[in-house]
Amino acid sequence: MNLKNITLAIGILTISAGTFAQKKNETSAALERNKAIQALSAEKVKEAKESYLTAKEYIDLAAAHEDTRESQKTLWLKGDIYGALLYIGTSTNDKELLAKLGADPMATVKQSLSKAYGLGKKYQDEIAQTVDYNVGLIAKVASEQYNEEKFAEAAIGYDIMAELGECINELDTPRVFNAALCYEKSNQLKEAAIRYEKVAQVGYRGTVSAVLASSAYRRSGDFAKAKAIIAEARKANPTDKDLLLESVNTSIDEGDSEGAQAALNAAISTDPNNKSLHYTIGTIYIDLQENEKAEEALNKALAIDPDFVDAQYQLGAHLVTWAGDIKQEATSLKLNDPNYDRLIAKSNDTYKRALVPLEKYIAANPNDKPVLNILFQLHKNLGNSEKALEYKRRMDAL
Repeated sequence: MNLKNITLAIGILTISAGTFAQKKNETSAALERNKAIQALSAEKVKEAKESYLTAKEYIDLAAAHEDTRESQKTLWLKGDIYGALLYIGTSTNDKELLAKLGADPMATVKQSLSKAYGLGKKYQDEIAQTVDYNVGLIAKVASEQYNEEKFAEAAIGYDIMAELGECINELDTPRVFNAALCYEKSNQLKEAAIRYEKVAQVGYRGTVSAVLASSAYRRSGDFAKAKAIIAEARKANPTDKDLLLESVNTSIDEGDSEGAQAALNAAISTDPNNKSLHYTIGTIYIDLQENEKAEEALNKALAIDPDFVDAQYQLGAHLVTWAGDIKQEATSLKLNDPNYDRLIAKSNDTYKRALVPLEKYIAANPNDKPVLNILFQLHKNLGNSEKALEYKRRMDAL
């Protein structure tokens, strides 16, 4: 063998030896990791910590070497080992251990697992198992924090779980939603809004997430963002009550009462003969305590469809409640107040108007006992004894 061939052979041998050493570091890290998992399962936290730290030493060597730093196995094990140590350090408040993991260990975990997952199928099942394992560990802590009303801490836990899912290209919508909920409960409205919006974009929980996202943006003062989210959601759900109500509330909070009315008018103008839309707007006016406008909107729904039982019921219930409020106002007046008779007359007139939709409703729903009772009470209070007894007999028969 000539000198050139001898030199080449020595070079190949050196490279092979170096690569072998790094592969051995991977293997040693994996073995120590397995020991740590067994110890942790047996609740031997101290032993688990020692084994994980030994595993960290091996995997740090592999991650620093050019032959294995981009290895899928090295990246997976680094994410797995750092994630477990982060959990142990956080759950035991071991600041010394956490310091050994660097300034942002969670970033290391996510970066390692995400990069490893993108390198092919060989270790993807193991990476997914690591994600599930770490999520399971964090879930227990986050749940306890939530039950203890430590919402800010729980929000971080749910965030981490969701971010771990993203390492394997999964959007964990329930945990993103839970993170949003916890941020909202800890009054971090902007953080809550961002996460509600994220799940709203994929249709999680229908229009609920869109309403919650808009509400959080609105309460944080970002009215433009709140309006944009509702506008987008209403493209597919133009008659959704909660979306319309949120749109109105945004205008009201912005100090734009005319804009609130314009939002409802604009909704009607898109489909003026849509009974469901008028019904929805009527219920919104009820929520806003705009009694006359609520009655008008519900009557419009019934003008389009006189047999619209939901509108019949809602209008009757609204008028009964409104009449009761007027009567309560009258009885709270001082003795001999000249407004007493006027208010009582207005209350009785409102009760009489309630009879029309409720009697149409009961004709279609003859066995609705609560409505029969309301009709009995209405006729009794209005002096219609014969009618009152009729509804009383029907109610008792049920």
